[in-house]
Amino acid sequence: MSETFSLSEALWVLLLGSLLGFELIGKVPPTLHTPLMSGANAISGITLLAALALIGQAPTPALRLVGAVALGFALFNVVGGFLVTDRMLAMFRRRGPAS
Repeated sequence: MSETFSLSEALWVLLLGSLLGFELIGKVPPTLHTPLMSGANAISGITLLAALALIGQAPTPALRLVGAVALGFALFNVVGGFLVTDRMLAMFRRRGPAS
């Protein structure tokens, strides 16, 4: 049994998810933002899978476009999260032998 979504439902989910994410991240203090990046990456990984499922099962091109937009946002977040985490970890690496 395949459940399909209408374009308006998909746009509402995208809009509400975006607003909720923006509101939640905006309330996180800067000192906690980087440690929470791993959790955001896990959530974005789930979003990637959901967007791929939407693209694969979308009955209309408009829904495929919404899925592609969601895929792009989630991919941007995952890649950005890994880059920020890598940069943060680089701050703790030893630079060479101590004099």
